[in-house]
This record gives sequence, structure tokens and C-alpha cells, in this order.
Amino acid sequence: MKPSPIEQYVERMGGAMTDAGLPRLPSRVFAALTADDDGRMTSAELSDALGISPAAVSGAIKFLTQVGFVHRERERGTRRDVYVVDDDAWHGAMVQKDTAYAPMLKALDDGLAGLPADSPARPRLVLMREFLAFVSAEMDGIAERWETRRRELEADLRAHP
Repeated sequence: MKPSPIEQYVERMGGAMTDAGLPRLPSRVFAALTADDDGRMTSAELSDALGISPAAVSGAIKFLTQVGFVHRERERGTRRDVYVVDDDAWHGAMVQKDTAYAPMLKALDDGLAGLPADSPARPRLVLMREFLAFVSAEMDGIAERWETRRRELEADLRAHP
């Protein structure tokens, strides 16, 4: 049986994210959530949609939550969790610079403080530190420009559904 367009999307997007360095299962779970009509699925729904075990869903969700792609909500009136992807999940994950860059910058600062001035490793660590500091600073500007662009896109989507 030929996969549906949604199943094809989930596999293609999951594969593209895996090729970009993200783990395979969290990539497929993220893709499934983004393709869901309301971006909300239970563990059982994800397990059925992807043909994976509930334990595999749990591990994937843990990763996706840590990187800011997904959050967990309690389904009203039940004890079941629902996993939710925001419409702007990439933005949310990308601007978590404090959790992403701060620990690495601190480690580099500590590493540089402990290196002798003539250490052959010093230039490498300085470049790494300065690159991460640069990217971190640039994220604020990127986030602001994205907010402007997002408002434009949302206005277009409302005008031309």
C-alpha cells in the first residue's frame, strides 16, 4: 500500500532532520506532530502513527522537550499527557540561546582561564568562544526580524486563506 502524503512528509522531514544531525526518532515524532491538524497528539496516537513503542515515544518526547520543539500538557479530565508542537516551534527552539550557548561559553571561558598564554590550543578555543558569543548576540536581531516577518505572513494568511 502506498504511503499517504502525510506519511511521506513525516518520513521526508524526519529524514531531513536526521541528516542535519538530530536523532531519527525525535525527528519523526516532531514531523508527525507538525503534520497533525492541531499539532497535539497523545503517546498512543504517536505510537500508532509511527509504528513505534510507547517507550520510544517517551524517549523522543524527552529529547524534543529539552530542545524546545515540543511541550507537554495534561488532557482535560484525564491523566493522559498530550504532546504539543507550537506553530512557531523552530523559533522557540532556536532562540533558547541561554540554555544552548551559555554553558558552552562558560566552559570555554573556564578552559581559556586555565590555559597558559602560549598554549597551541588557545587560538582554537578563542575562535570557538568568539563564534558562539557572536551567534548568541546575533540571535536577538534574528528573533526581532523574524517577529516582523511572522506578522507579515500571518496577515497574508488571514487575507488569503
